[in-house]
Amino acid sequence: VFDLTAEIVDWEIEPGKFVEAWTYNGVVPAPQFILDRGDDIEVRVVNNLPLGTDIHWHGVHTPNDQDGVAPYTQDLIAPNGGTFTYKFTVVDDAIGMYHAHNHAQIQVVNGMFGVFRVGENPIPYGQTISGVTIPDSLDLAVDMPMILNDAGTIGLSLNGKSFPATEPLVLNQGEWASITYYNEGLTSHPMHLHQFPQLVYAKDGIPLDQPYYVDTLNVAPGERYTVLMRADDPGVWVWHCHILNHVERANGMFGMVTAIIVNEDPTFDPAAVPIDPTNWRNTAGEPIDRTLLDGIDGATHNNSDGA
Repeated sequence: VFDLTAEIVDWEIEPGKFVEAWTYNGVVPAPQFILDRGDDIEVRVVNNLPLGTDIHWHGVHTPNDQDGVAPYTQDLIAPNGGTFTYKFTVVDDAIGMYHAHNHAQIQVVNGMFGVFRVGENPIPYGQTISGVTIPDSLDLAVDMPMILNDAGTIGLSLNGKSFPATEPLVLNQGEWASITYYNEGLTSHPMHLHQFPQLVYAKDGIPLDQPYYVDTLNVAPGERYTVLMRADDPGVWVWHCHILNHVERANGMFGMVTAIIVNEDPTFDPAAVPIDPTNWRNTAGEPIDRTLLDGIDGATHNNSDGA
């Protein structure tokens, strides 16, 4: 049994800057639900907002009358003290989220969003992707959400904060981390991680038959992508949305930017399990010997002009 109170609070979005956040239980993001398949869940909601509300379980299988979309599947939870209780059994694994559906253009982007996960993290143990073999016995140091937003009172933010209030991810050299991006905003965000390839292995909680490596991953509204990375190189590495006015303004960095801090471990041997995907650093290969094109119909070469 879980209790959620929808309420407006003063929220410090960046140091010294407070906004009126619309929240569940006074925090942005809302409390996480981490469940096992087959669990029964009961969520008791009290609505202390000035608007009616509901809760939709995005990406989670529910009975129709628990889907949380007024006026289709329920009446609005009345403002100023109305209540409603959601009850259902989680029957499938899910990497989902929950948020208001009524007046979502106000309530969600102002802060009413949270993570809803069911089951195990679908890591591709033992698979070889682009020449990199993921260990059979991989221990995660971190398994975390990164919720993206770009509108409302919360604005351009990661997990409810704008830089420099965003919390960095701290790892020791050689540690693995799994990150799930959740986009609760109004536009797509290309999430770029400096230095470390991101292995994309699940989309909307569904394991991919063919995982793939990227350095920049575009996440559209409503989407969830889960990635795996290993912290091979010590230092402070920037991690940000690559829409540049989402991370920079006249007085410097703000918004959708944070960092990964990797502490050096002298015992770490990156060659033991090399993370050097062939579509990451070796794509170019050796330069083509253009003399080999001689005799091929339509092929010409001219060393003098570099053509």
